[in-house]
Amino acid sequence: MGTEHPSKSWSIHTRSEIIAKYKVMERIGSGAYADVYRGRRLSDDLTVALKEIHDYQSAFREIEALQMLQGSSNVIVMHEYFCREDEDAVLVLEYLTTDLATVISNAAKEGFPLPVGEMKRWMIQIISGLDACHRNMIVHRDLKPSNLLISDSGVLKLADFGQARILTEPGFDAFEGNPPPCEHDGSNHESSLHHPEASLLTDNLSQFGCGNQEQGSSHNEYFSVLDELKTKRSVDDIEKDTNIPDGNTSCLATCTTSDMDNDPMRTSFSFEALEEEDKEHGGFTSCVGTRWFRAPELLYGSINYGLEIDLWSLGCIFAELLTLKPLFPGTADIDQLSKIINVLGNLDERAWPGCSELPDYRIISFSKVENPPGVEACLPNRSADEVSLVKNLVCYDPARRATTMELLQDKYFNEEPLPVPISELRVPLTRNTEDEDSMGGWQDYNDMGSDSDFDDFGPMNFTRTDTGFSIQFP
Repeated sequence: MGTEHPSKSWSIHTRSEIIAKYKVMERIGSGAYADVYRGRRLSDDLTVALKEIHDYQSAFREIEALQMLQGSSNVIVMHEYFCREDEDAVLVLEYLTTDLATVISNAAKEGFPLPVGEMKRWMIQIISGLDACHRNMIVHRDLKPSNLLISDSGVLKLADFGQARILTEPGFDAFEGNPPPCEHDGSNHESSLHHPEASLLTDNLSQFGCGNQEQGSSHNEYFSVLDELKTKRSVDDIEKDTNIPDGNTSCLATCTTSDMDNDPMRTSFSFEALEEEDKEHGGFTSCVGTRWFRAPELLYGSINYGLEIDLWSLGCIFAELLTLKPLFPGTADIDQLSKIINVLGNLDERAWPGCSELPDYRIISFSKVENPPGVEACLPNRSADEVSLVKNLVCYDPARRATTMELLQDKYFNEEPLPVPISELRVPLTRNTEDEDSMGGWQDYNDMGSDSDFDDFGPMNFTRTDTGFSIQFP
């Protein structure tokens, strides 16, 4: 197997319980905390992806989320998984050969927009997959085109749940009715991970149609229960969130890249302090997701967020489908904020009541943007309904973002041209491989954190305050 597969006690190639059922073939994705291999199931020759996860938190999250989402047609299938106390978890996943990033990049190379009927079908599938997550109160936290994998037949599936979190409430067992925890005697059979922090909110969410319930509830009730959930989260549910990036990893078969390890802002104002604050106050970390799709509340250091961050990411993905280029391609976190503010205008209490309470709101400020062009300026030659769809997601106030339930009922998808059948979608044969270490073959995605956040801005005003300091950018 050469140097590509070093012999280690946890190596997938030495696991008797795995090689008895699967032939492990070439490695198709590799990062600091996960490796993905193409495999073949011996019983029926089915091609699978074997994801070996070296980080406990990521493995736990992905397994827990995928267990809850089994049966969702637009979420990647986890056939089984292997877990032992002294070994890395190995997930046996559906093998999908391409992704939405490749669909977008291929269309951009051809120089023609995606046909509206095809675009609508891609959008509906994305919304359906995210709706399954949100009905189960799962926040994906890393939605982007390269994490939307596509089967040969055109079925799109959400993948890579290593950063996902389940919004929890003390007193409910997330594994109720599931198999027992990992065996401690070293037995080889696959089993369910157990974690003392895992619990699932059920009673208060039945009104939404979570899980298999019928959907109900209004937009306001939806966020009302979400707010109640946040306030009830106890110190016992503290985010022990390593959010460890996967380094330069192929997105194929759900092993992806993150820019967080190179983020220059981690050594500046709030990120280091936030990791400790998260533990004290039961919040999440703000360092999640890929920068181009990261909601502004995360960029301002929020640790009290929920499903709404996925909705912002969804809007950015839709905009990219419409224009074939990223909506906010920031080169660093400050540049990301700058690009958003230059389009939407300055973030203030009128745009989002309560935004002044964001951890970094008083630390970072920008010069006043006069007459911001708005999202419509970024979507030239698109219909009013298409612009409205994006604007209802890419807005400052999280409570104003359209929910997945509302999106599925949007008139846009019921008007001519109608969404094409899945069988008529043009599916790339494979994902782009121009740069196997970039996400979805887009070199730009991987070039987001190598330089200083401040280099691109020239002069800036640095002011000491009673609580620390403030930085004003032109």
